[in-house]
Order: sequence, then C-alpha cells, then structure tokens
Amino acid sequence: MAECLHCPFSQFTFNTVKTKSFRLREARKVPEGAFCCLLTEDKRRSVVKNGKDSLDICRVVNGMWQTSGGWGRIQQDSAVDAMLQYADAGLNTFDLADIYGPAEDLYGIFINKVRRERPPEYLETVRGLTKWVPPPVKMTGSFVKQNIDVSRKRMDVASLDMLQFHWWDYSNPGYLDALKHLTDLKEAGKIKTVALTNFDTERLQIILENDIPIVSNQVQHSIVDMRPQQKMAELCQLSGVKLITYGTVMGGLLSEKFLDTNLMIPFAGPQLNTPSLQKYKRMVDAWGGWSLFQELLQTLKAVANKHGVSISTVAVKYILDQPAVAGSMVGVRLGLSEHIKDSNDVFSLVLDEEDVDRIQDVTRKGRDLQKVIGDCGDEYRR
Repeated sequence: MAECLHCPFSQFTFNTVKTKSFRLREARKVPEGAFCCLLTEDKRRSVVKNGKDSLDICRVVNGMWQTSGGWGRIQQDSAVDAMLQYADAGLNTFDLADIYGPAEDLYGIFINKVRRERPPEYLETVRGLTKWVPPPVKMTGSFVKQNIDVSRKRMDVASLDMLQFHWWDYSNPGYLDALKHLTDLKEAGKIKTVALTNFDTERLQIILENDIPIVSNQVQHSIVDMRPQQKMAELCQLSGVKLITYGTVMGGLLSEKFLDTNLMIPFAGPQLNTPSLQKYKRMVDAWGGWSLFQELLQTLKAVANKHGVSISTVAVKYILDQPAVAGSMVGVRLGLSEHIKDSNDVFSLVLDEEDVDRIQDVTRKGRDLQKVIGDCGDEYRR
C-alpha cells in the first residue's frame, strides 16, 4: 500500500468514536506515512472496506449500462471479446446491474473465457460489481436470496464481488430489511461486499447506524455535478465509506466531440442520440446551460492539451482526485467503440494547482445543483 498523493487527508489516520448510535471515525493528525483511501502502489487500484469486508477495484470502472439498449446493437461475441481487451489493458473492474439487459449474462460468459484462457492470478484481479434494483415489495429473506441467486447464476460466480443496492421509495423502510438480509447472505459467502447506489446522506447514516457494513455508495458525480462533495463526502470521510461515481464524463458530453458546438441549430452538431447524452444534457441545463458548458469544455481542452490527453481523461481524473472517491465509471459500448487509451491515461495524469484553479474558475459560475436538485440520488425520487 502507498499513501494517497491526491487526497487532502493523506496525513490523517482515524480513531473510532461514538456519535449518537453511530460509530464514526474521526481524523487526527499523525506525523507521516498515513493514508486514507488505500491506494495501491501502481495507483490503478483502490480498496473499499468496512471492518473485515474488503474489495480492491480498478479506479477506472467499466460501466455496462450501455448494454441495456439505446446505444446500438450489442453482439454477444464482440462484446465479450471487448471485455477481455479492457481487462487485458488493466481495466478489469466492470459495473453491472440486474436491470441492465444482458450485462450480467455477458459477464458470466466473459468470466468463463477468462477461466479458460488466462492464468489463475489474472482471474484474481477481475471484479464484477452488480446492482439489485427491486420493486418496493416486502423484503423477506427468501425473496432477497432468490434475487441474489439469480445474479450469481447469470454471472456464473459462487460469490458476488459487490452487491450495490438501490431503493426507490424512502417512505417505505423495507430497504433496511433488504440490507440486513443482504448482510446475512454476505456472511453466508454469497456476497463479498455490500454497497449502495443512489442513496442520500441521511439514509446512508441511518443504514450505518443500523450496523450494516456498507463499503461504498455509487452516485452521480462530475465536474458539473459536484453534489457528492457536500454532505455525502463529509459522512464518507467520517465513516470510511467510499464513493464510486458514474456520469463522470456525462455520457460523452465531456469530450472533444461536443466542443465548439451549438445544439440550438438543428443538425449543426452531434446528435443527443443515446439515453445517457439526453440525461446529462438535462444536467447541463440545470447547472448553467450550453454556453457555460462550452466555456467549461474550452477550459478542459486547454488543460488536456497541456498534458497531452483528452478532455474525458481530465474529467475523470478531476473526480478521482476528490475526497472519498475510490473509483469513477466510464461507460463502455462493447464491440461498438472503445476508450482504453483515454482510460489508461488517467493513471499517469497529475492535475496541478493551476489546472484545478482554471477549472474551478468556470464551475463556480454554475448553479449549486444541491439546491436545484437535492442530495445524491434525489433526481430519481422527485
């Protein structure tokens, strides 16, 4: 392990203290050699953990929402071959969900190909992080187990590396029942780590107060959407829970493709022809509009040119440098396009103080999305 060079809390260690009914870890200064985000020596991987539960992941995560339809037709063999190409390049953590069309099935085929064609030590580095997005029905132990067994079968693994749990309606407290049953399944060896997706700060604290060993929360987080660095990051730093971020390149909006474009002129620029582009264009509108977004792209392009990388690489690195962030997701259109070089460039990129200041000079002009939308995940519950 090595000290995290990008975290402002890298010279802190943690004491366990009691706050209300919740055991928090408060920071105290130590002379040297401490680290807080458990970044491995090669800077490619980080560790999410809670107590004895621990999982190392690649810091750039391959997002597989794009397999669910709307991004182009996915051909199974080409998709699996593409997954192997990403893993061979060291990008060996994949984010899936039970609701992402064939994503879990593709992972099962892929992991069997790895077992056949790669050595055992290679297999040990591959991670499949899936999600369970149930309807808000009564969360019995048998119902939870049945659904987790479906994911285990589809992914062809004895134990899920990570189960990220989503819940639509906070007025229904069944999410605590579901998480307790998931914890039981973890103790039974069917899940290695239990995590969340799109939970807000208030509910995360309630979950932790109920002694549920959450290792991470997956939230929307980009240069435009900095909401997680408000209430959520503070709780994460106290509790040790990490953030895995999505929407970090805003479906591709944070790229050269959309630089110097005017979407108000029909057919003059790239089409917003995928669900992710349409989703994140709405975030741009809420933040400050297309003109301010163009100013941001121009600034990111100047930073990218300075370092010889792409806009998307700068966008990902900026978020990975934020407190509590263990990994950031970049969506993959398997067999249709690839961004292996841009993703790998993230690991060697170092943004200096001048770069950060230039970016923040623009972002400060945008609206505070915490006030516009609410806390993390609130966009799904309004």
